[in-house]
Amino acid sequence: MGRRITAIIAQKHNPQRVNIYLDGEYAFGLSRIVAAWLSVGQELDDEKIASLQQEDALEVAYQIALNLLSYRNRTEAEVRAHLVKKGIGEDIIQSVLERLQRSGLLNDQQFAQEWVENRNEYRPRGRRALVYELRQKGVPDEAIQAAVEELDEEELAYQAAQKKARQLKPMEWQEFKQRMYAFLARRGFSYEISAPVVTRIWQEQKRQSQSSINQNLEEVET
Repeated sequence: MGRRITAIIAQKHNPQRVNIYLDGEYAFGLSRIVAAWLSVGQELDDEKIASLQQEDALEVAYQIALNLLSYRNRTEAEVRAHLVKKGIGEDIIQSVLERLQRSGLLNDQQFAQEWVENRNEYRPRGRRALVYELRQKGVPDEAIQAAVEELDEEELAYQAAQKKARQLKPMEWQEFKQRMYAFLARRGFSYEISAPVVTRIWQEQKRQSQSSINQNLEEVET
């Protein structure tokens, strides 16, 4: 024999949840969305109560994941780690991850592609650095390789070196070369990629400097 719902009352501190009273006594809390089909007078047996509580646990975990994703995109590994930290069981976590994937809110391949595009736009990095960063985020190797396979590392190294060169004071070739190699290495570019780029940047700077000198001389002569 089941127990009868005698009251469904919104929680004071969380209006998105309600308290369920059975036979005049508080029984458990539920998310509003889970309790939407319940009504006063309805009878619940033990199996239905267990089902409601399981559904509620899933909804709570899902909302936790949505809140995490509201700040920025995350990888599956990051969402999983966050839910584990919250003490949520593996079966619930797996259900939440699958729900997020179906809704398009969790996609490691898309995450990897957007990460690489963002880095290319604002802080160019070499393939080695990007692979390391994405692995740290828990992105599967297959998704990582798809995201970095078409990178033009020499062009990215050139973009990064250009920005860095503008920050450096005038210096001799040896010091310039050492600084730029070290900078590009930190960005994940190999020596083979960096060497022609550093030479190219140095030559461009020298041409710009000579052009500026010639222009000043012309102004003085006139």
